[in-house]
Amino acid sequence: MRFTSNMAQIIDGKNLANQIHSELCKELNQFVAEGNPVPHLTAIIVGEDPASQKYVEKKTQACKEIGIRSRTIVLPESTTQAELLDVIDKQNKDESVNGVLVQLPVPAHIDERTVCNAIIAAKDVDGFNEINIGRLALDMNGIVPATPLGVKTLLERANIPTFGRNAVVVGRSKNVGLPLSILLHSDGSHATKGLDATVTICHRYTPAKELAKYCRQADIIVVAVGKPGLITKDMVKPGACVIDVGITRIQDETGKYKLVGDVDFDEVRQVAGHITPVPGGVGPMTVAMLMQNTILAAKKQAADRAN
Repeated sequence: MRFTSNMAQIIDGKNLANQIHSELCKELNQFVAEGNPVPHLTAIIVGEDPASQKYVEKKTQACKEIGIRSRTIVLPESTTQAELLDVIDKQNKDESVNGVLVQLPVPAHIDERTVCNAIIAAKDVDGFNEINIGRLALDMNGIVPATPLGVKTLLERANIPTFGRNAVVVGRSKNVGLPLSILLHSDGSHATKGLDATVTICHRYTPAKELAKYCRQADIIVVAVGKPGLITKDMVKPGACVIDVGITRIQDETGKYKLVGDVDFDEVRQVAGHITPVPGGVGPMTVAMLMQNTILAAKKQAADRAN
């Protein structure tokens, strides 16, 4: 398909993430030059899910590029919740480890919320611990979940106006939709430096007609539900910014597999002002924000030790 010049501008998340990696590399070098140890991130995987393994590989590769030390602990699918919590506890107590993450999802016999809360808030670089989520909700300093922070950073670096604008978040997950809604609506003059948008949250029980109505009123649409093609051309106001967080592996008409988002990209691009691709949009920014959170955690821990 050929695109004309009046089609949406693509927000290149991969290019922005590379810029951030370069900035973080300089920040890390300065931190180490001041006599601090190199930040260290531990990633834990339970099971052998190929997608989880690929995501962690991307994270460890980013660590290598920036200069962060990393370690991946792979546990069998049969690992009990108690065994996983014991591994997490050892990482919490290891002073050489600055950041800890457990790659989600975990097997069905393990409670995700218990696992997220087991990682101490100071090392919770995913930002999923209830303390970090609570501090975000109260507009206090803490570690912000990486994907919502990645979306916020995309909007800022792409110079998308948000102050007083209408934003629709499609999806209410506790790891993406909820914290992203907080970042979008919170006060830009406070600790979290929110985006001051007027936010509407839609979810699986929002009737299709209502979803379309809310989206057509939006200056910014962020969708994160994992339902390919959910957002169509007729649901988007001309010139709106569309951020696609969803990612699903599907089989095309030739039998080949490909990754797609929640937005009908080719069609929506004809009316939107800005749009993120899948892959290459929010995904690389999530990894970049995870690296940023790891360095932030290391700096905070160093400051706490100094005091």
